[in-house]
Amino acid sequence: MPYFDAASSLPLHPVARQALLASLDEGWADPTRLHREGRRARLLLDAAREAAAEAVGCRPDELSFTSSGTRALHTGIAGALAGRRRAGRRLVVSAVEHSAVLHAAGAHEAGGGTVVTVPVDRTGRVAPADFGAALRGDGGDDGTALACLQAANHEVGTEQPVAEAAELCAAAGVPLLVDAAQSLPWGPVAGGWSLLAASAHKWGGPGGVGLLAVRKGTRFAPPPPLDERESGRAPGFAGLPEIVAAAASLRAVRAAAEAEGARLRALVDRIRARVPELVPDAEVVGDPVRRLPHVVTFSCLYVDGEALLHALDRAGFSVSSGSSCTSDTLAPSHVLRAMGVLSEGNVRVSLPPGTTAEDVESFLAVLPDAVRQVRDRLGAPAVPPRTGPGPRDGGGAQDSGGPKGTGAPPLTVDSLGRRCPIPVIELAKVIDRVPVGGTVVLLADDEAARLDIPAWCAMRGHEYLGADGHEYRVRRLA
Repeated sequence: MPYFDAASSLPLHPVARQALLASLDEGWADPTRLHREGRRARLLLDAAREAAAEAVGCRPDELSFTSSGTRALHTGIAGALAGRRRAGRRLVVSAVEHSAVLHAAGAHEAGGGTVVTVPVDRTGRVAPADFGAALRGDGGDDGTALACLQAANHEVGTEQPVAEAAELCAAAGVPLLVDAAQSLPWGPVAGGWSLLAASAHKWGGPGGVGLLAVRKGTRFAPPPPLDERESGRAPGFAGLPEIVAAAASLRAVRAAAEAEGARLRALVDRIRARVPELVPDAEVVGDPVRRLPHVVTFSCLYVDGEALLHALDRAGFSVSSGSSCTSDTLAPSHVLRAMGVLSEGNVRVSLPPGTTAEDVESFLAVLPDAVRQVRDRLGAPAVPPRTGPGPRDGGGAQDSGGPKGTGAPPLTVDSLGRRCPIPVIELAKVIDRVPVGGTVVLLADDEAARLDIPAWCAMRGHEYLGADGHEYRVRRLA
């Protein structure tokens, strides 16, 4: 069964397994002790730190091992904010950061700090000019203490301009924290970043191991209570065998990263090209060029995301999604929402090392039928040929210059309490009941509708007139 969810987690790398088993016999003692067993454990810890620091691109004494990537992010943000509390209380983050960063930002704001969120474009990428403007703030007294920017997005794979952001931060005297969880297996993060966090299970290391690098010269005050271990940044007794396995597997995957990355990029290019051809009204999202080599994300109109994931799972493919239909909330993922892209039937395919062309072709063979089954089950209308430019061609909801009205009263459709894609399906069913130039008012309280109704209009060649609360107005043009 092909596992296409590498961006979430990977099985234990063979090198990690070997290192883990070997160090179980040698790395059980406390590495802070001076006896023979403690010294032996310390040698293992020092060797693991050196190997991981080489992969990160920092000094060994700048790197600490934490209990997870999330803990590394939380400690890094809290420590940098505390260390620079005299500089100000403003925290700058991009709109598409990992939820761990946004949770830390929320805690900072709840404690009286200020959070500035930098928007992204439709590909999920931050504009360096916008990032620089956020660093400067609005001219108030509160200075910027820290900025956070991921190296690459977890959901759509878009790479961020970290090197440019680091230059802007250096010019403003602001440290930059980089979430490198997705990108570190493929290479070091470029630029003069100040702090970096990563997670071992993203590259085939054991779960429960994170990395936090804090470069010399960065003001940092570890959150209390302090511990003498790991420079006070990771209290408690280290899981040394897991740390050794994490460092060994990171070195192994990086040795093969260039060749494997090029091979997987070609497979992802195949998926990006074929999905819109095979599935009517499918939008591939994320930057087509500046992206991770193994991630591709797309959304399908009139499709329940959870149902599609189950259909693909029954067909033998494990994938993930940022669709609102895969969670207990009515809101799509914050990443899709920030990008303003279609959220219905969202699928993230992230190929693990070793994926074959045959695996990809098999996935492409079952995908159209899986989508068709879900659409039929939901009672979706037959998908007609596109009449507008559509999001995959760079189009968007816009005024087409067509008829501006017929004088007939608008048709109102009540979909309150119903989750996407049902509101959009109901809209599609009635649009032909109004004359060209006529208006449909759709009532919907699902947050996904704010993304999916404009996307539907662009796909179907109609005009999105905007929303007033839970009322969405659409003018028929086609």
